[in-house]
Formats: sequence, structure tokens, C-alpha cells
Amino acid sequence: QVQLVESGGGSVQAGGSLRLSCAASGSIFRINYMGWYRQAPGKQRELVAGITTGGTTNYTDSVKGRFTISRDYAKNTVYLQMNSLKPEDTAVYYCNANQWLPPKSYWGQGTQVTVSS
Repeated sequence: QVQLVESGGGSVQAGGSLRLSCAASGSIFRINYMGWYRQAPGKQRELVAGITTGGTTNYTDSVKGRFTISRDYAKNTVYLQMNSLKPEDTAVYYCNANQWLPPKSYWGQGTQVTVSS
């Protein structure tokens, strides 16, 4: 089992910045990929950014150049630095950890990000 605890959400004005943190514990040695997802009211949950154990990252197009995902192996923590925030970034952000063999997926409890215009 893997436990994920998110922190760092809040309310900011457009153009501002926030940094989300996701602390992982448990059987983290099995984790191959960690990502940040978000879900806005009335919309499907979408992948925002992800990072493999090797450090390869991927981003959804709408956040490229504004968001950065990183990983601190010593602290077992993944971060999402969000700059130049827009009102359309408003959502609940979830941390996700994926294990490929055997396939398992773990989720954090979510943290609210609200961007006002």
C-alpha cells in the first residue's frame, strides 16, 4: 500500500503562484510514475503533469511553460510548481501514484486550488 498526502492548495489571484506537495509513504519502491490530476466542477478528471522514476516529465498542453513537476527522492515528495495561474486552473488537484507490476493506482485526498480574476 501507498499513502499520499497533498498540501499547498489555496486561493490566489490570476497571475499568482502556488506550489503543491505530495508526500508518499508505504511501499513506494514499487511506484513507477507519479502525477498530478485536477477536476473542475462538472468536468472530468484530467492529467496535468507526471514524472517517472527516471525523471521523465509530461504535461498537458494548457499548462506547458507555466507548471513544473519535480520529485525529491530523499523526502519521497512530488511537487507541482504552478506559475502564471489562470481562473481556468481552478479545480481540486489530486496526487496519483502508479505501480505497473502488479498494476495499482493510489490517490491522495485532493487539495483545492482557486484562482480569481
